[in-house]
Amino acid sequence: MKVAILGCGYVGLELGRQLAARGHEPIGVRRSAAGLERIEEAGFEAVQADITDRAALAAVPDVDAIVFAASSGGRGAEAAREVYVDGLRTAIEAFGKREESPERLVYTSSTGVHGNHDGDWVDEETPLEPTTEKTDVLAEAERIALEHPPEYGYEGTVARYAGLYGPDRYRLERYLEGPVTEGYLNMVHRDDAAGAVRYLLAEDHARGEVVQVVDDEPASKWAFADWLADECGVERPPKRTKADRLADDDISAAARRRILTSKRCSNEKLRGVGYEFAAPTFRTGYRAAIERYRDESTD
Repeated sequence: MKVAILGCGYVGLELGRQLAARGHEPIGVRRSAAGLERIEEAGFEAVQADITDRAALAAVPDVDAIVFAASSGGRGAEAAREVYVDGLRTAIEAFGKREESPERLVYTSSTGVHGNHDGDWVDEETPLEPTTEKTDVLAEAERIALEHPPEYGYEGTVARYAGLYGPDRYRLERYLEGPVTEGYLNMVHRDDAAGAVRYLLAEDHARGEVVQVVDDEPASKWAFADWLADECGVERPPKRTKADRLADDDISAAARRRILTSKRCSNEKLRGVGYEFAAPTFRTGYRAAIERYRDESTD
């Protein structure tokens, strides 16, 4: 299986490594020369192209599947629309109009499209309630990923990611030092974010469907922070209620929305199609980071 990974960054590099290790042919696509170097260092083919530019995408060979894993770089709604809506539509059309079009598209979205559910469980059937301009854009992109490919004879899948963590993104200090505001964390390790997409493609699951990619255990932020502190051998961090944090004078509108957004994301569908997690919960996923922290603390 030949797979083009458009926007081959944090998750895309791991996806490429996993695909190559299993005998598939990943092709990483990045705009920058530095991005190409990282793909080559990961051990698979790299192509330089701006994924929002139809003409530039001609440099990417014909493939069996496209994974649209691009990022807007943490910028606002306008930049998100340029990448996730305009760029996604451009890629779908550019590959779909080829003589040898792909069979599948996987678009990587975010559980942020759910909005606030006051801590209740949400799954793929839960109606979307985006609460920001950016998550509204992500919801629109999900619709494009599912509805647009069939116009060109192939099918789309949405892999809806929870909060990503893993190498270079553990951020232990944030929780060890505190203060930690109450709420839930929905997480997935980088290796499983990539592994789930690889599995859905290789096993031919979820055509025309949404699948939430999240681990087994949504965690209370307070409980998670205390567990981390205990495992790292340090004092448990100070805590704040939502009301305490919302009372701060310096809180931004974006931070206020994040604090008020609470949900627990189910992975029952992903589990149901047979995917086995490398890190079923944070207890497994954070183990390497904790051991490194303890080793550095004793140096």
